[in-house]
Amino acid sequence: MKSNGVIRELLRNRTLLLMFLPVATLLFLFNYLPLAGLVIAFKNFDFAKGIFGSDWMDPLLYNFEYLFSSSTAFRAIRNTILLNALFIMVGLLFEVGFALLLNEIRNKYFKRVTQSLTFLPFFISWIVVGVFAYNLMNFESGAINRLLENIGMQPIDFYSEAGLWPLILTIAVRWKVTGYGTIIYLAALTSIDNSYYEAASIDGATRWQQIRYISIPMLRPTIIILTLLAVGRIMNADFGMFYAMVGDASLLFPTTDVIDTFVYRSLRKSGDIGMASAAGFLQSIIAFVLIIGSNYAARKIDKDSAIF
Repeated sequence: MKSNGVIRELLRNRTLLLMFLPVATLLFLFNYLPLAGLVIAFKNFDFAKGIFGSDWMDPLLYNFEYLFSSSTAFRAIRNTILLNALFIMVGLLFEVGFALLLNEIRNKYFKRVTQSLTFLPFFISWIVVGVFAYNLMNFESGAINRLLENIGMQPIDFYSEAGLWPLILTIAVRWKVTGYGTIIYLAALTSIDNSYYEAASIDGATRWQQIRYISIPMLRPTIIILTLLAVGRIMNADFGMFYAMVGDASLLFPTTDVIDTFVYRSLRKSGDIGMASAAGFLQSIIAFVLIIGSNYAARKIDKDSAIF
């Protein structure tokens, strides 16, 4: 009887299932099928023998032992988590705050122009942003140092001051993606029933009070879900951004070297596929633990806003 019910349900929704079929195919090919390659993390990979023909490591966890014993690898893991956590927290404040500001603008023309101008940097390549940053911060001819000299201050060698780069990278990320990240929050705000604001206005609530007691609480489910999704990607640093902004400036590695750039340099120098695969496997494990913990915390705050 159950099988008949399943068949009837499939037939009833056959159009939707056919529409989902291309998505499911791509999901399987690019997200699930490559999981078989995880065995490389436990093998001494040999191109001639292939993935499944290569010999197993002895000991089996040798590639992971190298990662845990390497201070450089530990530094990369630490920087990946801390920098992405910084980007998430600052991004949440900027994106929600900017969405609230845009929502308060009553001039539609000014609102559209402002939103378009802040959205445009999203389409600029990180390579171009890196060139902009270099021309601004170059010690010898950078615009910032020329300005500092003109006002009687000492120039700053940005590319040897590792402590400045978490702030620099955060500013670059916010400039580039704030407009894009604001879209979902702004859509959530525009979907709020206007009768809430009208009732609050009749009761004498100021615009700030309406934001505090209506807009922000209504945004809470969206904030929680987007934050959980961001936490799920916390171990995946944007290689394009880090390499375009930092490159091979080794003096900056103490605060800017992340797993993706560490693996890239390791592959370029040693060609150790097994170690790179172990690093990727470790990324997935840590991200899984973080998303489970974050979802548990979200359920405590708002059960209906958790992902699962």
